[in-house]
Amino acid sequence: MTAALIAAILILALVWARNRWTRFAAQRPADYGGQDGPAFDLRTHLDGPMICEGVIYGPLGRVTSRFHGQFTCTWDGDTGVMKELFTYADGSTQARAWALKCHAEGRVTATAEDVVGTAEGATSGPAFQLRYRIKLAEDAGGHVLSAIDWMYLTPNGTITNRSQFYKFGICVAELVATIRPADGAGKFKE
Repeated sequence: MTAALIAAILILALVWARNRWTRFAAQRPADYGGQDGPAFDLRTHLDGPMICEGVIYGPLGRVTSRFHGQFTCTWDGDTGVMKELFTYADGSTQARAWALKCHAEGRVTATAEDVVGTAEGATSGPAFQLRYRIKLAEDAGGHVLSAIDWMYLTPNGTITNRSQFYKFGICVAELVATIRPADGAGKFKE
């Protein structure tokens, strides 16, 4: 019995270590610093009216929700507000407003009503990472999840967003979306 318990704990530790250091959560902003193309600048690439479209995967890897979002991003120097209005396939809606602050050397902080504390992130090359804890609405269980958002700037100015949400170190949901200017004009600048 003791040997089986030790083996189970060892296997769980190895799975956790693999997920922590070799997968999505293991990425760091510095991994993208030397890539070709324009650098991701929130003040340039997340500015004005934006359209977001995406899907949410549940813990078993199946799509559990589809959505469309309308964003309005405004900046005053290094301080910005990104207002989001999501409409889900079931007809429900969700609104959120992010308060964003760009700091030296690509560091970014952000707050939102459903974010516990302050989100911390950084831009590097064509990528932007944000880590935070988010409290789900009561009708979704009210759980607090750890979140990792990555946004990648594509050559035409569209942003690809991938986010994962964790509870007790286990990925319980993933979001994949695109974000682009509402007028269809890309924000790509040489």
